[in-house]
Amino acid sequence: MLIIGAGLCGSLLALRLGQRGYNVTVYEMRPDLRKVNISAGRSINLAFSDRGIKAMKLVGIEDKVKSLCIPMYGRMIHDKQGNTFQSNYSGRDHEYINSISRGGLNALLLDEAEKHDNVSIYFNKKCKSVNFEKTTALFKDYDTNTDFVEDADVIIATDGAGSAMRKSYFLGKKFLFSFSQNYLTHGYKELSIQPDANGTYKTFKNALHIWPRGDFMLIALPNLDGSFTVTLFLSYNEGEYNFNNLTNNTIVKKFFQKEFPDALALMPNVLDDFFNNPTSPLGTVKCSPWHYKGNTLLMGDAAHAIVPFYGQGMNASFEDVVVFDTILDKHEGHWETVFAEYEKVRKKDTDAIADLANDNFYEMRDHVANPMFQEKRKLEMALEKEFPNDYASKYALVTFNEDIGYREAMLRGRAQDKAILNLMADGKLNINDDLKSILQQIKQETEAILEDDRIAGLKQ
Repeated sequence: MLIIGAGLCGSLLALRLGQRGYNVTVYEMRPDLRKVNISAGRSINLAFSDRGIKAMKLVGIEDKVKSLCIPMYGRMIHDKQGNTFQSNYSGRDHEYINSISRGGLNALLLDEAEKHDNVSIYFNKKCKSVNFEKTTALFKDYDTNTDFVEDADVIIATDGAGSAMRKSYFLGKKFLFSFSQNYLTHGYKELSIQPDANGTYKTFKNALHIWPRGDFMLIALPNLDGSFTVTLFLSYNEGEYNFNNLTNNTIVKKFFQKEFPDALALMPNVLDDFFNNPTSPLGTVKCSPWHYKGNTLLMGDAAHAIVPFYGQGMNASFEDVVVFDTILDKHEGHWETVFAEYEKVRKKDTDAIADLANDNFYEMRDHVANPMFQEKRKLEMALEKEFPNDYASKYALVTFNEDIGYREAMLRGRAQDKAILNLMADGKLNINDDLKSILQQIKQETEAILEDDRIAGLKQ
């Protein structure tokens, strides 16, 4: 079996298939990240939550991964005056997300995969194309500057949003292949808050910090070394300040002084970071089918890249491996059945998280600062605390309920949101009323909305 790409999804898949006894060869175009620093402005930390943890349990390394994690219990919102307030992710104390090092986690997965004699991983080997009829892949070896062809019984591409195999599907025209790639008008740039002179955190460690500013925002996630990775999400060409007009030290400093003064005070290095790190696009990839007969399959970002605003990109790719594993249990040895069943089960959920991630972009940069949104969140926290088994917000359904598919979480969560906002807008919901009667109101309104959706054919 050949896996193209040794990123987070590919290394986890190699580990799991190695555990199952398959002979696995992995080719990765980048150098070995355990020997070379290759972050180059890409997100060096990610949000890690229950769906990802479920995958780590599957391969038996949950405790090893835990040591790489920093718990984040909620969003720390920063206004322009430097005031902060924390909005927790859940009313249940045991529910939180984690900041985790992309490189640290990837290195751990590679180490664990290579413990298996039947798993071989090679670096500096870029896939140029895949012949999915012959089940062969053409690679360029960066070490020798030569091309070579590798053949296999099965090829699984986990080579990210720019997947070479997906491109081969698209260009091959041997079957009907649908593909869409949609970019936001915004891009992102990585910055940093370095630790203070004592090596400690300059601001509160256990939260995801957000500076929401309507059309743009800054976020920060903690790292184990006392630093924070900071990301600026900003339009390329719209608004008073945008990536196209932030061209010199003076205007960049003015922008941060005006919009993020408290963040600027923590970032004396902001100008160096701003001009040394690339500005990268934000896009969503959807395609179908993910497989060709029983010999090739797209997985992870290669099949469904999403924007980062629900913190689910890595978790969704890890969940791919969990879903794939359960289908292998049922149909092992029948690859065509495995691949077809996997796509049938999985695609509706990855389409849903893609849509939710786009929605959350607007929520994070704007709505979190809205008083009505804050009142709604406060109510939901109270309901989750008081009725931990009877209520879960949309965020909790998506992030902490790993046994519910993304699509089901999206449909129920959206209906609940609509129910609460409708009741608030109509003056039917008094936040000071008895919580039990509020919960009943919300449940009744939610079920009515879901029933309307069923009648309209929106819910299968």
